[in-house]
Amino acid sequence: MSTRFCPRRPHAVACALLTLLTASAAQAHDVSGTAALTSDYVWRGTSQSNERPAVQAGAKVASDSGLYAQVWASSVEFAPQTQASSEFDLVAGWSGALSAAWALDVNLTHYRYPDTTVDLDWTEANATLTLQDRYWLQIGHSNDALASDATGNYAQLGTRLPLGDTFRLEAAAGHYRLDTANGDNDYTHWQLGAVWAFAVPFELRVTAHDTDGDAQRVFGPWAGARVEAALQAAF
Repeated sequence: MSTRFCPRRPHAVACALLTLLTASAAQAHDVSGTAALTSDYVWRGTSQSNERPAVQAGAKVASDSGLYAQVWASSVEFAPQTQASSEFDLVAGWSGALSAAWALDVNLTHYRYPDTTVDLDWTEANATLTLQDRYWLQIGHSNDALASDATGNYAQLGTRLPLGDTFRLEAAAGHYRLDTANGDNDYTHWQLGAVWAFAVPFELRVTAHDTDGDAQRVFGPWAGARVEAALQAAF
């Protein structure tokens, strides 16, 4: 996750999330995981790995009630003075069907960056509404967006289009409103990707990303047009 502002935050939220993670895991009836190697870790339109390859992995436990806990990790590379090299996302939430067509996922995500020279950790509340497993609307809110001690609100609208059993297209556009001490740092990004499920459980994903000029003003070379290729697996 992009952390370019002046950070600070105690770790009380992390302790609460870890408690939720443990409670969810104790009720778990389903365990799943992911692994990926990507040419560039891109999050909300900006590179989190200094435009270099990143290794990623995650694990999720879920109960029949819809409660779930998830841990996801990636290598990162931010500004040299932070010395950040890894990111861990601790997620506790609920997901389930609202009807035959609609589904909802709500969660609390804590982003942790261990062994850094400054405190980059922060927390965000998220909700994703999905229609027919084809269209989605995601919203996120944090009072400490990007560890900046400022409010951040994010919205993304996306769709996926299956092309047979092994191919699909995915497109999304998002807007991030960041109310920092230096004023509003709003920006918009969009992406278009193709996914080839060439052999279970492996997929090859190629995604083109771009941002508006405001993102490049705030994040410099980490924003703008870029292409990301990733080999990923789900198990």
